[in-house]
Amino acid sequence: MAGEIVDPNILLVYFGAILGMTGGFIGSALGISKAASSGLAVLGEDAAYFKNVMLLAALPMTQTFYGFVFALYTLTIALPGMMASMTPLKAAAIFSVEVMVFAAELYSANKQGEVCMSGIMELPKTKGKITTSTMILAAYEEIFGILGMVFGIVMLSLIAPLSV
Repeated sequence: MAGEIVDPNILLVYFGAILGMTGGFIGSALGISKAASSGLAVLGEDAAYFKNVMLLAALPMTQTFYGFVFALYTLTIALPGMMASMTPLKAAAIFSVEVMVFAAELYSANKQGEVCMSGIMELPKTKGKITTSTMILAAYEEIFGILGMVFGIVMLSLIAPLSV
């Protein structure tokens, strides 16, 4: 293994798989920080909203899981079956899918954090009644994270058998 030359096409695909997971991490961190920051202001007014704040602030965390599932699928299922037939064109196609997953997870978690932040800021005004509505609206942003992962896995499955 030491001194062995690694195919740059394979390296690109490995890098992209990690990039897809990184989008979930960064997006979740951004989304949670927005929601948690507004939560601190609300809790400063009334600590009784702690459960609502904790629930809403945690929602953007799920995109980290979707990015991880995508990376795990890519590295353990999709890539091992394609290593022998990897070409520059196939590697570029796979990397493009991985960049799409990165963007979907990053954007979805970040925007979900903004939705949750807005709901958290309204907790005192609505006496907590906005929690369920905020969760439903945040689920719309969640769908883009789920679709990013699912479309990524489907696209990898379609690219794998191609002989390009």
